[in-house]
Amino acid sequence: MTRRLTLVPLIAATYFMVCGGPYGLEELIGKQGYSRALMIILLTPLVWSLPTAMMVGELSAALPEDGGYYAWVRRACGPFWGFQEAWLSLTASIFDMAIYPTLFTLYLGRLLPEFAGGWRAAVAGVTMIAVCALWNIAGVRAVGWAAAALTVALLLPFVILVLMTAASPAAPPAPPVASSGLLAGILVAMWNYMGWDNASTIAGEVDRPQRTYPLAMFGTVLAVAITYMLPVIACQRAGLDPHGWDTGAWVQAGSAIGGPWLGRLVVLGGMVCAMGMFNALIMSYSRLPVALASDGFLPKVVGKRHPKTGAPWVAVLLCAVAYAGCLGLGFDRLVELDVLLYGLSLLLEFVALIVLRVREPSLPRPFKLPGGLAGAVIFALLPMALLGIALVEGRTEQVGSINALVLGFLLVAGGPVVYWIRRALT
Repeated sequence: MTRRLTLVPLIAATYFMVCGGPYGLEELIGKQGYSRALMIILLTPLVWSLPTAMMVGELSAALPEDGGYYAWVRRACGPFWGFQEAWLSLTASIFDMAIYPTLFTLYLGRLLPEFAGGWRAAVAGVTMIAVCALWNIAGVRAVGWAAAALTVALLLPFVILVLMTAASPAAPPAPPVASSGLLAGILVAMWNYMGWDNASTIAGEVDRPQRTYPLAMFGTVLAVAITYMLPVIACQRAGLDPHGWDTGAWVQAGSAIGGPWLGRLVVLGGMVCAMGMFNALIMSYSRLPVALASDGFLPKVVGKRHPKTGAPWVAVLLCAVAYAGCLGLGFDRLVELDVLLYGLSLLLEFVALIVLRVREPSLPRPFKLPGGLAGAVIFALLPMALLGIALVEGRTEQVGSINALVLGFLLVAGGPVVYWIRRALT
C-alpha cells in the first residue's frame, strides 16, 4: 500500500489525538487559578510529554509498522506482552471515546436546545460517529487533511480571543483561587497531555516515517504548549474570574471578551474539537484490531482493507459500533482510570525502547534519544515517576461504587486471561 500521510496532516492528526485545543483545561483553571495552571501547563510536558514524544519518535522511525506500539512491544518482549499492550490501549479507549460524542452534543445543545438531551442527543452522537467512520474509510490522507482544516476552525475563536485581549488594556487581576493541590492539577494536566503514541499505529501508511515521525512529534509538542498557554494568559489578562470554571467555561470567556458572537464561535469550536478528536482517534485505534488479526488473535476478515483507499474498513466499522454502544457512559472524565491504563501501556513502550537498545543495538534508528542506554532509562523514569505520584494522589476517585484503581487493575488482569483463553482455543 502506498504511504500517503505526510508531515502537516500527521501533525494535525496527532494534535487531535493529544489535545484538540484548549477544551478540557477549564477544570484545571477552576481548581488551580491562572498562575498555577500556567505553571502546570508548562512543566508537565517537560516531564510527561517530551520524553514520551521522543520515545515515539525513535521507535516509530526505527519500526514503522502497522500497529505501532503493539508491534514495538511484541518485537521486544514477545507476543504475550504485545497483546497486553493492545489490550490496555483498547480497554482505555472504551472509556475515552465515550467522551467525544457526548461533548459534541453538549455544545450542539448550546446552539440548538432541542439537542441538549433525550433521543435527539443520542441521534446526534450516533450521526457524528457514523460520519467519522465514513471519513476514516476514505483513508488516512482524508483524515489527516481534514484534521488540518479542523485545527484551523478549532483555533480560530481562540486566536480572536487572544488578539482582542492583547489589543486591550490589562484588567485588574481576578481574585486568587484556593488551590486544590498541585498534584491534583498535574493529574488533570497529564490527562490533557495523553495520547502521543496513538499516531504510531498508522506508521505503515505514513510517507517517509523515519523522517516524518520525529518532526511530527516535536511539532505537535510545540503546538500543544502554545495553544494551551496563550488562551489562559489572555483570560488572565482580561481579569476573568476563574472560580467555578468547568466544562464549557470557554464559552463564557469568549462572550465576556468579544460578545455573544465570539461565545457562539467557541461553541462551534467545541463541536469541532469533539469531532476532530474522535475522527483522529478512531483512525489510530482501528489499526490495533488489524495488527491483532494479522497475528491470529482476531479473524482475518478484521484486517480487510478497502481496495481503493487502503483503509481497514471492517476494523473501522467494528470500532464505530463499539464506541456507539458506549454513548451511555456520559461525559464523566474518569481521569484516574484513563491515566492508569494509559500509563501502564506507556510503561511497556519504554520497556520496549530499552530492551531493543540492548538486544538490537545495530537496528537503524534515524532518530535516537540522546545519552545512550542510560539516557533512555532516565527518559523512561521521568514520566513513570510522575505517573506513580499522580496515581497515589488520585487513589480515592470512584467509578460508581467501585474505586477507580481497583476497577483499573481488574481490567488489567483481564488481559492475560483473554490471551490464554485465545491461545487455548487455537
